[in-house]
Amino acid sequence: PEFILKSGNVTYLDLSQNTLFGKIPDTLPEKLPNLRYLNLSINAFSGPIPASLGKLTKLQDLRMAANNLTGGVPEFLGSMPQLRILELGDNQLGGPIPPVLGQLQMLQRLDIKNSGLSSTLPSQLGNLKNLIFFELSLNQLSGGLPPEFAGMRAMRYFGISTNNLTGEIPPVLFTSWPELISFQVQNNSLTGKIPPELGKASKLNILYLFTNKFTGSIPAELGELENLTELDLSVNSLTGPIPSSFGNLKQLTKLALFFNNLTGVIPPEIGNMTALQSLDVNTNSLHGELPATITALRSLQYLAVFDNHMSGTIPADLGKGLALQHVSFTNNSFSGELPRHICDGFALDHLTANYNNFTGALPPCLKNCTALVRVRLEENHFTGDISEAFGVHPKLVYLDVSGNKLTGELSSAWGQCINLTLLHLDGNRISGGIPAAFGSMTSLKDLNLAGNNLTGGIPPVLGNIRVFNLNLSHNSFSGPIPASLSNNSKLQKVDFSGNMLDGTIPVAISKLDALILLDLSKNRLSGEIPSELGNLAQLQILLDLSSNSLSGAIPPNLEKLITLQRLNLSHNELSGSIPAGFSRMSSLESVDFSYNRLTGSIPSGNVFQNASASAYVGNSGLCGDVQGLTPCDISSTGSSSGHHKRVVIATVVSVVGVVLLLAVVTCIILLCRR
Repeated sequence: PEFILKSGNVTYLDLSQNTLFGKIPDTLPEKLPNLRYLNLSINAFSGPIPASLGKLTKLQDLRMAANNLTGGVPEFLGSMPQLRILELGDNQLGGPIPPVLGQLQMLQRLDIKNSGLSSTLPSQLGNLKNLIFFELSLNQLSGGLPPEFAGMRAMRYFGISTNNLTGEIPPVLFTSWPELISFQVQNNSLTGKIPPELGKASKLNILYLFTNKFTGSIPAELGELENLTELDLSVNSLTGPIPSSFGNLKQLTKLALFFNNLTGVIPPEIGNMTALQSLDVNTNSLHGELPATITALRSLQYLAVFDNHMSGTIPADLGKGLALQHVSFTNNSFSGELPRHICDGFALDHLTANYNNFTGALPPCLKNCTALVRVRLEENHFTGDISEAFGVHPKLVYLDVSGNKLTGELSSAWGQCINLTLLHLDGNRISGGIPAAFGSMTSLKDLNLAGNNLTGGIPPVLGNIRVFNLNLSHNSFSGPIPASLSNNSKLQKVDFSGNMLDGTIPVAISKLDALILLDLSKNRLSGEIPSELGNLAQLQILLDLSSNSLSGAIPPNLEKLITLQRLNLSHNELSGSIPAGFSRMSSLESVDFSYNRLTGSIPSGNVFQNASASAYVGNSGLCGDVQGLTPCDISSTGSSSGHHKRVVIATVVSVVGVVLLLAVVTCIILLCRR
């Protein structure tokens, strides 16, 4: 604003967090020569930083972060000896870091993060002996960390994450920075071993080395960092054990070691880390049991040990009196029961223990844990009544307990899980019917109840839910297929195989425009195959109507299923020929027409000609050039055709003869009358 430029002796100017735009005025130093503090951050200024700002010889604090500035970091900044704070981050400056910035001997804070910088780190910055705060994250900087940075002896907060840095971390940094509090170099390509000298940075609170290419073992010296609150070494190539010295880190709240190649056991000394809130060691090669001392971590909220080689039982008191929020034991060899108190604090939102050897009943506290969002317990040996294990979970999004030995009946309470998108209960021993309340789960996208002992009819209300995948296979459902399923235009996969469904295939199924798989095999369906199934243009993976009592001809309209890969119509009572137009179904990879009453030649095309004899067996009238089939007799066909022609000629001659005879007789009669 113009009135500011007329204010004369202003020393402090803060215009941050306004809606100012345009270029920064060149006349600013001329009008306000005594400025010591200038803050233009969080506006919409554009263009380059004016060179005239170099005339502000008294300026100590320059803040221009979060604008749209371009044109690089100007070199004149290196000639402003009074600067103590320089903040240019969150712009589009681009270009290199000027080495002349190393002349700013008074500089305490340098922040040029997220500004498109693309150069190596000038070693001259090591001359900034008073620098406390260094932030150059989120750029495209390359090269290594200069050992000359050891000259930044006042350094407390060092951040250069998310760049393209390579090489090793100079160990000398940690013997030269006694005041270091935060060291964040994550998301680069740094290599080599983690320097043991890090243990000398005794005031360190935060150490982030994740997502680099570090190798070797974790230095035991890190256990000397008694003030450390956050340690993240994840996503590297670290090997060896977790140091038992970590038990000394009694201020540590976060320990992340996931996605490495660590071996050995979780040391029992971990129970001494009494401030720990988050422990994540997933995706390593750890073995042994979860130490009983883990129950001493009274602040623990997040525990992830999935994708390891761990075994044994989980400490029975884990979770007792705690407020665990996230627990994952997935893909190990744990056995025994899940701890009864795992959800004592009713804060648990994620529980995954799939692919283990757990047994027994599910923890009773689960039923009243309304915070649950994601539960994966599949492929274990859990037993007990499923209706006793779960209740009403309004936040639940994902539940998979498939592949266990759960019993009982489905509760109507599932209908109140209004945010549930996936429900997999397949491969258990659940009985009874599907409650009509399932029609209230309007967020459901994937419903799998296959491989249970469910009975009764398929509720028509299932047509009300917008599932993509509906699998009710291998149960004892009976009655007709509800035509109401056609109400769900989102349905992609339908598998009702292995039940006792009867009646005809509803024509309405042809309205399921998104369907890519339809399996109605091994039921008691009768009648003809609806010709309208040929209108399922997206049907791609499978059409299986085998092992029913379907009759009549195969509809030629099915040839329109040009993306279909597998077709099985075997074990029915179909008659007539296989439509010749099927040869145009170019995506077909396998077919099966066995055990019907089909006749005639098989269609041309590789999938038909190269199919095994088992695809056609049980159809005595089929012929073709396929092993196991009788070749179609061309000569017989020709002879039959010739015979047919002779019969036609003889018939024509006979008719003509009779006509001529009648004409002669008529003429004689007329002559006699005269």
